[in-house]
Amino acid sequence: MSIARLRALLPLLLILVLVGQAVMPAAAAAPSKKEAGPMQADTFAGLALRGIGPAMISGRIADLAVNPKDKSVWYVAAATGGLWKTTNAGTTWNPIFDDQGSYSLGCVTLDPNNPLVVWVGSGENNTQRSVSYGDGVYKSLDGGTTWTNM
Repeated sequence: MSIARLRALLPLLLILVLVGQAVMPAAAAAPSKKEAGPMQADTFAGLALRGIGPAMISGRIADLAVNPKDKSVWYVAAATGGLWKTTNAGTTWNPIFDDQGSYSLGCVTLDPNNPLVVWVGSGENNTQRSVSYGDGVYKSLDGGTTWTNM
């Protein structure tokens, strides 16, 4: 577009801007009347705001191992929550890895010949902002009661 055309359009643009500014305050001064719904501001006054995401995503199950000789014994490796064990097919769970060097787990497996031998890989292999590093591979010879960092 040439300078000559811009100069010709400038007065028209200026008029449009001035008319637009004159109309806007009139529209803003007359708000539409709405009925108050069931959600009032004081309903939420006691709630504190907190960040829920997307970073530090919780509850990610990284792996699951089921005892091949006793189907009611399961081990669940949580990406950011340690290792959990159930002996009643998931009715109740107990954390069995809380005293170890890493809370982040990526995998769990059982020795198929001796299910009391539990192997755990610490660290997480998912590519997210909430990934945590591990400190090696752990082994338990007693179903998760004691651990050795290999």
